[in-house]
Amino acid sequence: MASQPISILITGANRGLGLEMVEQILQASQPVKQLFACCRDPDGPQAEALRTLAKKHADVVSIVRLDASDLRSIRRATQRVGAALPPGGLNLLINNAAVLPRGGLQTTSPEDMQSALHTNVLGPANIIKEFLPLLRAAVRAGGRAGMSCRQAAVVNISAFLGSFPSIEETYDFLPAISYRMSKAALNMLTLCASTELKRDGILVAALHPGWVRTDMGTQEADIDARESVEGMLDVVFSLNEKDTGTFLNYKGKVIGW
Repeated sequence: MASQPISILITGANRGLGLEMVEQILQASQPVKQLFACCRDPDGPQAEALRTLAKKHADVVSIVRLDASDLRSIRRATQRVGAALPPGGLNLLINNAAVLPRGGLQTTSPEDMQSALHTNVLGPANIIKEFLPLLRAAVRAGGRAGMSCRQAAVVNISAFLGSFPSIEETYDFLPAISYRMSKAALNMLTLCASTELKRDGILVAALHPGWVRTDMGTQEADIDARESVEGMLDVVFSLNEKDTGTFLNYKGKVIGW
C-alpha cells in the first residue's frame, strides 16, 4: 500500500540546508501533503529563492514567519500552522534554524553567547513545546504502532562540533565555543525530549549534516548541500522507534555525545 502523504515543518528554510531540504522533499518519493517552510523574514531578499519555489508548488508549500529566538513569533507560527492543518496534525518537525558565532572563550561576546543559546537551544525547545499538540494529533490520526516520521517525529539538526569527543580534533581549527555549547545543549534536549515524548509515540533524534559548503559551513567544507540533504532525508525517512534519542550523521552512523 502506498505511503500516506505527510505534513512537514522546517525552520530556517530560506537558505542553505533548509532551502535544500524543501527542494528535495518536493522531489522525494515520500508523498508530502503540506510543507511549512519557516524563516525569520519571508519578505526579505534572503527568502527570494524560497518564495520562487513556493509559487511553483503553491498547493503544497506555505511560507511561515518564524523567528526561533522569539517565543511570540513561535506561538504565532503555531497558530497559523494549526489553522492550516487538517485534523491529521503535524508529522515531521525539523529544527534546522541556527546561528554560528565563531569566536573562542576569550573572544566571544556575551551577545554572541546569548544569540547562540537563544536560537540554537531555547528556540528548538520552545518550538517542540508549542507544536506538541499538533504532533500528538498526528499520532492519534496515524493509529499505527511504532515510531516514524510518517507518524510523528522531531529531528534536531545538530553538529559534530557539539560532540564532546570532537574537541581534540577540531577546536584549534574552529573554536566556536558558543556554537559548540549550544549544540551540546541541543543534544541534551534531544535526549530529554525523546525520553519524555516516548510515551506519546513521538520520535526525537539529532542529525549531524556533515561539514557542508554553505554560508555557515564556508566553501572549504567537505560536501555540498545536495549530498548532505540527500543523506539526511534518507536517514529521516528510515527512522523508527529504535532510533529515538540517537545522534546520527547524514550517513546514518551513530556519533558519540
